[in-house]
Amino acid sequence: MADEIKPNASQAPTQDAQLAAESMTEGKEKTPKVDVDADYAAAQQFSVSDIDRTSEGAEAADKVTANKFATTTPSETKAEAVSTADPNDYMEMAKNVGASTGATGNVDDDMMQKAIEKGQPGK
Repeated sequence: MADEIKPNASQAPTQDAQLAAESMTEGKEKTPKVDVDADYAAAQQFSVSDIDRTSEGAEAADKVTANKFATTTPSETKAEAVSTADPNDYMEMAKNVGASTGATGNVDDDMMQKAIEKGQPGK
């Protein structure tokens, strides 16, 4: 089924295309007909080479796509977390996490003033 092209000069990307569209609209130039089905059928003929239509082509394709390296099948591994359920282990861990860094817990106004003074640039 041939489709007729309807030229639109305002949609032309270049000046040449715009002039061609105007000529087609005015009837000075023939409007080309496009047969999508015939073009598709012709493209299918070019998409497969002659060697691919034979058994020799299938052999060549297998040879080209064959693995060059040996492949292995992955084995399944299981990870198991063993629980000691010893409360002393958890107590020791909690002590290490909450260890003091030497800072005091109470901050008073004098300490805050000293921190502000130390933060000032030198004079």
